Amino acid sequence: MTEEWLTTGGRPAFVVNVEVHLHQDGRWLLIRRSEQEAHAAGLLSGVGGKAEPGTGEMTDILEETARREVAEEIAVDLTGVPLTYVESSLFTADDGDLVVNVVFAADLPADARPVVAAPDEVAAIQLMTVEEAEDDPKCPYWISRSLRRAAAALATV
Repeated sequence: MTEEWLTTGGRPAFVVNVEVHLHQDGRWLLIRRSEQEAHAAGLLSGVGGKAEPGTGEMTDILEETARREVAEEIAVDLTGVPLTYVESSLFTADDGDLVVNVVFAADLPADARPVVAAPDEVAAIQLMTVEEAEDDPKCPYWISRSLRRAAAALATV
C-alpha cells in the first residue's frame, strides 16, 4: 500500500462511498453523472456519495448516507424504505482516492417524483431496464454488474 493511502498513524485511509440502485416497475433509476464530477464524469451510475463525519457516535452510517444522498441528488425521501445490501468493492477513483464502495438496492416509493436536485453532480435521471443500461455506451462494467446483482437481491426479498 502506498504512503498516500495511509493515515498519519500508518493505517489505511479510504473514502467510503454508498450507492443506491432504485427499482420501479422493471426499470432502474440511474443517473448520468455530471461532467464536472472528479470520478466517472458523464457515465451512468446509481445515486450515491461519500459518508460524511458527524458529531458523536454515528450508527447505520451506510444506510443514512444512502438516504441522505438520494434526498440531496434526486429529492426522493427513502425514510422507512428497506435497503437491501447488494455488494461492496474497493477501487482507485480517477482522482487517486482509494474508495470502498457499498451498493444497496431499494424500491423507489410509488409516490416519488425524482428530479435533478444537484445539477453539479447529476446531469440527468433515467429509468432503464438492466438490458437498456448495458446497451448504453456510458454504462461502465461495474454498474452493469451491480445492477444485475441488485435485481437478484431484490428478487429474493
